[in-house]
Formats: sequence, C-alpha cells, structure tokens
Amino acid sequence: MSDVTETKTEDAEIVEVSTGNTAEDLTAGGAEEPTASQLEQEGDIAADYIEELLDIADLDGDIDIDTRGGRAYLSVSAGEGTTNLRILSKPDTVNALQELTRIAVQTKTGAFSRLILDVGGSRDARANELATLVDKAVARLDEGAESASLPAMSSYERKLVHDIVSERGYVSESEGEGRDRHTVITRSK
Repeated sequence: MSDVTETKTEDAEIVEVSTGNTAEDLTAGGAEEPTASQLEQEGDIAADYIEELLDIADLDGDIDIDTRGGRAYLSVSAGEGTTNLRILSKPDTVNALQELTRIAVQTKTGAFSRLILDVGGSRDARANELATLVDKAVARLDEGAESASLPAMSSYERKLVHDIVSERGYVSESEGEGRDRHTVITRSK
C-alpha cells in the first residue's frame, strides 16, 4: 500500500503519494512550472484514467485535453445523442474524480499534478455561480458593508473568485484553514 501524506498549505491541499517530494517541493513557490510535454503527458494519463472509469461505469463521453494557465485541463462532454454524464457532473463528484485522477497521474509520473477536470460543463456552470456570489458580495459592499465573506470553497474555486473580484475592481483574501478556508472581499484601498 502507498504511503499517503496530506499536507495543507495556504493555497492548496496537497496529497503526496510516495513520490519522495516534500510539501515544499509541491507548493507554488517551490515547484517549477511544468513543461508543455509534461502537461501533455499528464493530460494523456488522465484521459486514459477517465476513459477507463467511463467504460467501467458504462457511460459515454468525449474527452478533450487542453492546457490552461500551466495546468492540464480535461473536459468530458456527453457523446452525440447521450445525456448520461449528469450522474458525474455534480460539483462534489467532479471534485472527487479530479482528486482521484490527480493521484493516478502522480502515481505514474512521480510529480504533483494540478490538472483540472470538467464533466458536462460543470466547471463553467460553477464559475457562473461564483460570479453571481461575487456580485452579491460587491452589492453588500456598495451598500456600506466593510467586508463580505463568501462560503468555504476549494483552492481552485477561491482562485476563480480572486480573479472575478479583481476584474470587478475590489480586493479579496483567503482566510481560515482547511475545509473552512473562504474568501473575504473588501474595497480596494
């Protein structure tokens, strides 16, 4: 059985599966950006893993591999005339599948993976939900609130929120630890 170590950092939860890497090697400050060929390899491994999972579950889906922002990005969409991916497109399910896929990639490559998995457009739908949350928080600030806190969310979702907040001309900061880590929005100074 693999030796699994869970390390929590300020911006991410990292699971290390006997790769010999330290938590410091895996954080954004200590890790080198992956090369295009490394991202391509991650995408190929992840696609094989997801394809096998879809076959086992007897689900149809088309897999597209892309790279965005230094990450491999896998998108699984329903094949023509099929809609059976709804089962896997719930946010918690997608997050769990993403973590399993990351571990599969890490096991094969020996390097930490930051790949993103999207099933049935769930990531875009969630990004729209987050934009709505940010807009409501900004409205509270415009009504005179000092700050507005959003619910706890994953590091990837917090990153999306930080980007949206910045686009709106406000400032955001992550606060809390572990599963309670959330974003607080304030006016720019």
